[in-house]
Amino acid sequence: MNDSTGTSKAPIKLKIKSPTVERFQPMLQALADKDELNEILKNRVEKAVLLADDGVALFPNDRKKADDVADIWAEHGDSPSEVLEGLSREYLLAGRIVSLRSFGKAAFFHLQDASGRIQAYAQRDDLGQDAYNVFKKLDVGDIVFVRGGLFRTKTDELTVKSAEVTLLSKSMRPLPEKYHGLTNVEIRYRQRYVDLIVTQRAKEIFLARTKIISAMRRFLDAKGFMEVETPILQSIPGGATAKPFITHHNALDMQLYMRIAPELYLKRLLVGGFEKVYEIGRQFRNEGISTQHNPEFTMCEFYWAYATYEDLMDLTEEMFSHLAREVCGDTKVTYQGQEIDLTEGTWRRLSFHESLEQVGGLSPEFFNNFERAKAYVKEKGEKVFDGDKLGKVQAKLFDMHVEQKLVQPTFIYGYPTDISPLSRRNEQNPEITDRFELFICGREISNAFSELNDPVDQRCRFMDQVREKESGDDEAHYMDDDYVRALEYGMPPAAGQGIGIDRLVMLLTDSASIREVILFPLLRPEA
Repeated sequence: MNDSTGTSKAPIKLKIKSPTVERFQPMLQALADKDELNEILKNRVEKAVLLADDGVALFPNDRKKADDVADIWAEHGDSPSEVLEGLSREYLLAGRIVSLRSFGKAAFFHLQDASGRIQAYAQRDDLGQDAYNVFKKLDVGDIVFVRGGLFRTKTDELTVKSAEVTLLSKSMRPLPEKYHGLTNVEIRYRQRYVDLIVTQRAKEIFLARTKIISAMRRFLDAKGFMEVETPILQSIPGGATAKPFITHHNALDMQLYMRIAPELYLKRLLVGGFEKVYEIGRQFRNEGISTQHNPEFTMCEFYWAYATYEDLMDLTEEMFSHLAREVCGDTKVTYQGQEIDLTEGTWRRLSFHESLEQVGGLSPEFFNNFERAKAYVKEKGEKVFDGDKLGKVQAKLFDMHVEQKLVQPTFIYGYPTDISPLSRRNEQNPEITDRFELFICGREISNAFSELNDPVDQRCRFMDQVREKESGDDEAHYMDDDYVRALEYGMPPAAGQGIGIDRLVMLLTDSASIREVILFPLLRPEA
């Protein structure tokens, strides 16, 4: 065997001698190179070698699972021993061994599949001597097929009496210690596959996530919305003020961007005649990582022709209340020790400027004075660009003094026009827009507005954004001539909204970090 420098390395020595060992040398060498090889791993490999020498397939695919553990519990969880003894059927199960207690000629083990876990009993007299010898070489972590009937032990535990136990996949690495699981948070996120095996809470979060997204789809479908798909690779990133990821298409020799939002494509569909559309999918923003931010995240965006942002406030309350009942069984949920009331009709509504005064404790004389507010923001270490206007500075004041205080569901509406490049101006006050953001537990969950469908106004807003980008704001919006052209054909008055799925899942599963609700969050490469 040669390493990357071409020098020969001596094979790793095991306690047993067998020609089968050679097959495992690449794995053993890789473990040794990473300083991960230890006696436990060597012992597991030795068991695999002995099984292979005995003609046992380590990774066969010739058994068919017919039953789920949860179905057995549902059918016979309360059945007494005499009922189980009268059953004539055998169950065909498959799953992972997650505990194993051997008593010489018999053993108890727990089998875990996607639906739950159940105890199983393996006895030499039932399996036969040869099959039992194979069974004794199995480890916790191995995936097996089990065929057998049901009985209750002396401690009254429902148990599968195994007539067959067949290895389906040999586990070369041990699972974390039974009672501690994965306690290192980074390892939990990096090795989510192990986390899901040993941490029931992790599995429950992602089952809830699926339930939330499914319920959201059913809710929107029932309201007459049509689910669509729009490009992830875009020649112009639009629909939000955020820094995009850049990539390159070789065949066309053109720079492309990972989408930061599907908004502008969904509104093109309103121009085309669809009146209610939505998309649930990944967005990508080249921003920092925190307990609330991951560079790729999931959003639901929907657009409703002939509706206003006020209609979307009502719809949002109805949707969130519905999702809470579907997933949590109640419209009142607990998040990090605090009860959050999602009951429809109870949510607070405050204008942006009211929130600065009533929640942030700032006087209008201060936050409406551009020079004073700008100096204060800069003093606090926030960036202010040459092209920034009063609304941009006020938004920074909002982030510093208001956002974290909005714990119960609160709609903040009437955002300044110069920080809302895609929103419709308010008819009574063109300095603000018909836009709202929803805050719960001190974080933004959703952003919505009555859509700007005036192509002349939209072009001017884009040009303002371009000037901001030229002055150093790399999150400012790009000019999108094709989108303006679409508006020039006529887009109906409409309202649109984006909901952060990850933050919604955090709320409904009481998860403190966004990494808890994303299966594979972005992490630095392992050293």
